[in-house]
Amino acid sequence: MKYVSTRGQAPTLSFDDTLLSGLARDGGLYVPEEWPVFSTKEIGALKGLSYAEMAIQIIRPFTSGVIEDGDLATLVNQSYAEFDDPAVAPLKQLGDGEWLMELFHGPTLAFKDYAMQFLGRVFDHVLRKRGERVTIVGATSGDTGSAAIESCRGRDTIEIFILHPEGRVSEVQRRQMTTVCDDNVHNIAIKGTFDDCQNMVKGMFNDTEFRDHCKLSAVNSINWARVMAQIVYYFYGALQLSAPENPVSFSVPTGNFGNVFAGYGAKRMGLNIEKLIIGSNSNDILSRFFEDGRMLTTGVRPTISPSMDIQISSNFERLLFELYGRDGDITQTMMKTFSDTGLFEVGQGQLEQAQSLFSAQRFSDDETLAIMKQILIENKELLDPHSAIGVAAGRDKRINSGAPHISLATAHPAKFPDAVRQACGQQPVLPPSLSDLFEREEHFITLQNDRNQVQDFIKSHRMDGAN
Repeated sequence: MKYVSTRGQAPTLSFDDTLLSGLARDGGLYVPEEWPVFSTKEIGALKGLSYAEMAIQIIRPFTSGVIEDGDLATLVNQSYAEFDDPAVAPLKQLGDGEWLMELFHGPTLAFKDYAMQFLGRVFDHVLRKRGERVTIVGATSGDTGSAAIESCRGRDTIEIFILHPEGRVSEVQRRQMTTVCDDNVHNIAIKGTFDDCQNMVKGMFNDTEFRDHCKLSAVNSINWARVMAQIVYYFYGALQLSAPENPVSFSVPTGNFGNVFAGYGAKRMGLNIEKLIIGSNSNDILSRFFEDGRMLTTGVRPTISPSMDIQISSNFERLLFELYGRDGDITQTMMKTFSDTGLFEVGQGQLEQAQSLFSAQRFSDDETLAIMKQILIENKELLDPHSAIGVAAGRDKRINSGAPHISLATAHPAKFPDAVRQACGQQPVLPPSLSDLFEREEHFITLQNDRNQVQDFIKSHRMDGAN
């Protein structure tokens, strides 16, 4: 399997080089040169497999020629061995044909663990074989950072620096990052928004001198391996219900488009997905796009669902590349226009193509709180605000009541206790592994929204001391 950049100007890479590169050198994102496609019979043969067993089968085509089958099995089994539910991604029924997939049973209580637990191990595996070491730089709107840190902490092949927007993540999210004291972990609070953090990371990767000097790599969903690992739970959920013979739809709370693009990947691989429904908060750039085909930034507003407080959805570039027949020149031109003006617009054909698979709905904070309360009353389920938005979007936009619908619950309610308490009058309890989180000492530095200042900090705090 080889990988190509969405902007068409970077070298075609193998899986291991794609993994370590993160962002392509032309500023694009890597995608498979060709999507592997499973037949209906092959998908049917996955029924009854455990989550780890299914993950091995789904991931294998993407890593072929680079990771041997035995090594892949070991890495995958280790990744999910300590999740706190034996099903790893259990389904709960909410109503007639309506299901909730709980994606918060990993060590940091969010869906990011399903990719990150694998990603940290595969990074370490590849780097040890090469005798190399990398500096990982990532931006987080809340959950990516803690999941990345948990998967990379203590690994002597990796130095990790995570940027988060100061005051714009929940206290639980922040503490899950900043109370980790391994020497290879560094937390930076940026005086700005998540988009500022994300743009800064992209700028570092586009600074080739700095990138090469520090041997940068990425764990954000700009890294293809993140999306690849998330494809698995779409197959897993669908195969617990009516797949492969009958269609399934999914609703996904998302701001950066990585989680739902994994659903698109599952569709391209042959899974019978009828609709992918996007749930947005008032930072509704994705909802607006799927209505009129215009991607227009309007500024970020803080909400009670902060992981979706995003106006620049990095992974949308991967879908744009597909909508335009994998034309890297068109993608590059449109992304430059977006960078320069905060706006691009797709043609009517591309919009109709996107609308055939995707739909979206937005919810204000007040609406989200009401939804959380309603779900507790009707379903006896305590949900975090992001997951509640996903359920509500599915209920609003579901088109086929005869086909099963799965809403992705992307975070444990205890990660957002203030919103849960405000909506439901209950204090969600952290699991025993995190019961002392608020007593742990924090370690982080606050820096201005200045890439040169952050790059200087990274140079001076790498463990090898090179600056």
